[in-house]
Amino acid sequence: MPADRERFSTATRLKALGEHAAARVYRVRTKRRRGRLTGRAALLALVVCSLVVALAYPMRQYISQRSDIAEQRHEAQRAREDVKKLRERKARLRDPAYTEQQARERLHFLMPGETGYSVVDGAGSTEHSTDQGAAGRPWYTNLWDAVDTADAAGAGGARR
Repeated sequence: MPADRERFSTATRLKALGEHAAARVYRVRTKRRRGRLTGRAALLALVVCSLVVALAYPMRQYISQRSDIAEQRHEAQRAREDVKKLRERKARLRDPAYTEQQARERLHFLMPGETGYSVVDGAGSTEHSTDQGAAGRPWYTNLWDAVDTADAAGAGGARR
């Protein structure tokens, strides 16, 4: 039996050494796999970055076009509202009573047989100016006076 114990213990030792060696080999393989996974991860990251860069411009264009479409829709809605208002105005202008009312208010038209009155308020000035100023002189005189005035103003500013 003592031989069995030694043999068993040697077998146990070899088994333990084998497990220890297997663990080392597994660690080395795991490290290699990690190295391969790191390379794969880098490649995957490169592909993802390339896709992001490749899609950035089209996405920007898409967003820009969507905002343009929204703006055009707003303009179309405003144009529809304007058309609706113009149609209402056209309908009003076809009405003879409305046309007559506008002619009386805006143009001061009267129907035949009516008497029109103009009310003048008392706040108006009755003095008339006899001095025509620059309107009574030839244009070239006015031009030279303007040049002299500008020259005098410029020279006065330069002397200060």
